[in-house]
Amino acid sequence: MKLFNRILQMVCLTVILSTAVSAYLDPSVMTYTIQVVAGVIVAVGAVIGIYWRRAKKKVQDKLGIDENAKKEVEEDVIAFTETSDEK
Repeated sequence: MKLFNRILQMVCLTVILSTAVSAYLDPSVMTYTIQVVAGVIVAVGAVIGIYWRRAKKKVQDKLGIDENAKKEVEEDVIAFTETSDEK
């Protein structure tokens, strides 16, 4: 809760102490902004996926659930056939 209050104070100070500016924004700025937002979304999704998998594994270990228990395991079969090109 202290962290939230601190962040709220910083945001309020930033809004209060900010000044109006005029600047030209190039059209490429919007493209760059979209790329940054998309990159952040992908990165956050990857982090959430990693931690979700870890948490799921820990819960399954705690509960004794084995997701591979009912799966059939096939043995590796390697077949070699000899063919001759002589006719």
